[in-house]
Amino acid sequence: MADILVLYYSRNGSVAQMARQIARGVASVDGAQARLRTVPPVSADHTQRGPAVPETGAPYVEPGDLAECAGLLLGSPTRFGNMAAPLKHFLDSTSAQWLSGTLSGKPGAVFTSTGTLHGGQESTLLSMMLPLLHHGMLLVGIPYSEPALSSTSTGGTPYGASHHAGSGAQPKALSRDEEALCQALGRRVAQLALKLA
Repeated sequence: MADILVLYYSRNGSVAQMARQIARGVASVDGAQARLRTVPPVSADHTQRGPAVPETGAPYVEPGDLAECAGLLLGSPTRFGNMAAPLKHFLDSTSAQWLSGTLSGKPGAVFTSTGTLHGGQESTLLSMMLPLLHHGMLLVGIPYSEPALSSTSTGGTPYGASHHAGSGAQPKALSRDEEALCQALGRRVAQLALKLA
């Protein structure tokens, strides 16, 4: 089985919802399985905040997860048009994997959630692509042959899956189009990983 790493940071649960839909897309491909992982929150001085093991949800990522994956999907909420600090902090710690080429030649993709419809979805997706390019990954997007990309009135971009969570106390659930695009992105990465294997 090809392990596809779905690695994310989620503050209010929207990116975690997306990760689960992406994992469904991965699981729909024979010979592939999703490995859900998250990163811990960090404080202003970039030290880990919170429990050493998450109380709920996916376990924290470890270096072995990167080495063992056949593909990677990276997710974060937007922070002023950029990825959130906890995910950036983790990526900044992957010099050893960069030096050894751990991720080189593997397919990679990105996904995000914003509080406002024009809150920086595309710039956040692009910011997450940069470290993947430095790692030598092959970037995967969502083509317009996916019907939901043309019909969506919520999230969705050719750069990766996105979600408009809203700015209320309770984030909006994923729309059907957003779910379809998350699943399509997971499926595409898994299919490409198997072809490259």
